[in-house]
Amino acid sequence: MDMQVPKKKLGLKERYTLMTRDLAWDTTYQPKEKVYPYADYEGIKIHDWDKWEDPFRLTMDAYWKYQAEKERKLYAIIDAYSQSNGHLGVTDARYLNAIKIFLTAVTPLEYMAHRGFAHVGRAFPGAGARVACQMQAIDEMRHAQTQIHSLSNYNKYYNGFHDAPHMFDRVWYLSVPKSFFDDAITAGPFEFIVSIGFSFEYVLTNLLFVPFVSGAAYNGDMGTMTFGFSAQSDEARHMTLGLECIKFILEQDPANLPIVQRWIDKWCWRGVRLLSIVAMMMDYMLPKRVMSWKEAWEIYFEENGGALFKDLARYGIKMPACAEQIRQEKEHLSHQVWSAFYNYSGATDFHTWMPTEEEMQWLSQKYPDTFDQHYRPRFEFWREQQQKGNRFYNKTLPMLCQTCQIPMLFTEPGDPTKICYRERDYKGSKYHFCSDHCQHIFDNEPEKYVQAWLPVHQIYQGNCFPEGSDPTAPGFDPLAAVLEHYRLNAGRDNGDFEGSEDQRNFEAWRGMAKRND
Repeated sequence: MDMQVPKKKLGLKERYTLMTRDLAWDTTYQPKEKVYPYADYEGIKIHDWDKWEDPFRLTMDAYWKYQAEKERKLYAIIDAYSQSNGHLGVTDARYLNAIKIFLTAVTPLEYMAHRGFAHVGRAFPGAGARVACQMQAIDEMRHAQTQIHSLSNYNKYYNGFHDAPHMFDRVWYLSVPKSFFDDAITAGPFEFIVSIGFSFEYVLTNLLFVPFVSGAAYNGDMGTMTFGFSAQSDEARHMTLGLECIKFILEQDPANLPIVQRWIDKWCWRGVRLLSIVAMMMDYMLPKRVMSWKEAWEIYFEENGGALFKDLARYGIKMPACAEQIRQEKEHLSHQVWSAFYNYSGATDFHTWMPTEEEMQWLSQKYPDTFDQHYRPRFEFWREQQQKGNRFYNKTLPMLCQTCQIPMLFTEPGDPTKICYRERDYKGSKYHFCSDHCQHIFDNEPEKYVQAWLPVHQIYQGNCFPEGSDPTAPGFDPLAAVLEHYRLNAGRDNGDFEGSEDQRNFEAWRGMAKRND
């Protein structure tokens, strides 16, 4: 009688290999370069895809189990927050304007990241890289969904939360995040991984998901806090994969180094420009602040990022070329961006206001070398004018940077009294830039950036009016037409917070919550 030989239990590494890399296949009736046409044209040389290391070695069954547990906890808290009228527990209705920005500017980027990683996963010949991209694509879709679900509760009570997908494709300031990901997705697969997987996820994403989400918790917003912390565990995995990708590319061939360095320089700068709105949200839109933008930058970029680039120095990677300018701008960034939005809040989906005296004292303490000298006098004048009934709204259209698409609001490095302005002639047309770095990015790929969809240009060309509008008609109001095109309710969704419907409702509802009648 034959003896039953027990089957040897597979180790984790063998099981992982069988459920991921052993599912890969080789081309037969088509050449490999036709199946993976994007693998070579960026100039990156990969000699052995099997050298790709997967730090977490997750299989799909383990991934779904892990994420399902997080979902159960997340939605239990969201449901409890909604049923207990948690929206009345935030510190101040002003805070919700930062969440409007999050919903309209950040959440769509999660979905765009999902599409990008799905595309890159198809473009990479290596099985390990494909599996990693597949899981990150699912992560990004989940982030978009949980953010929409968490924030949709506010749409029942406050203005400006409606039509976020419609606004993302049209509202002027949302062209900044949209252009960032459009730029990344239309690059090759290796540049996309460096731009999103490394430069954004590893170097910059902590500035959003740690200090700002902590600020949400500090201001009583359990919905935002819950999805933020739920996403952060995924972000840790994404950061590790982004770093692994950089090391893998650099170890494959020395010719990859200058290409990767150029991408790091480009995407760190583009990411910093994108996060300028987060600087404003942290310093001006959180009634109870956790830390200033300057402090967050020093911790999460200068300290953590500095250690990262020291580690990468053995591969020949240098600190991004823009680091010194960013070090100077951290003193001014949030104040300049808030000033611009205060002037143009008649054309946004959120309210703005002048900081109180107590808040300006906090800003003075956090920015002792710049705030009182350069920004307090401006804010005090604007507050005085508002009290006199002269609240100013800028109804002109600003010049935009051709690369980052932000209005020309930034100042010269070392001179906060002078607007930074650069220009370049290309094929008979003049293009404008907010910095040397944006100009250098344009110079490397001019044919890409001359195609930029700039909202100001589109408005002047009549492409941002409702269908059937006649700009030549007597009494035609172009601003009102643009707001209708955006689906913004003038006076309800935008303008000054003082006297707004959101302010009045919040005060009335909070009062009712404290009484028996």
